[in-house]
Amino acid sequence: MDDASNSWRQQGKPPTLFKRFTFGSYGQTRAFLDALAVLSEQTGQHPQNINFGTTYVNLTLDAADGQALGEADHSFAARIDALAEGAR
Repeated sequence: MDDASNSWRQQGKPPTLFKRFTFGSYGQTRAFLDALAVLSEQTGQHPQNINFGTTYVNLTLDAADGQALGEADHSFAARIDALAEGAR
């Protein structure tokens, strides 16, 4: 499943990033969610909204400062993208 064409969508009020990740199996979805939990604990950054099913995960990231999306927010999103690739 290719998420490259489904890059993070930036929304304005409040400032957020959104992305849907798709996987080929529940095992891949679970591996991604487990890796995301570890990353969140390591960085102290957490998605504000996680919605998932057997083969997909929807994530919403709020701006860390609540005002504007910054480098830390985009860096966290890029690290999540790398996790998704590793889970496949």
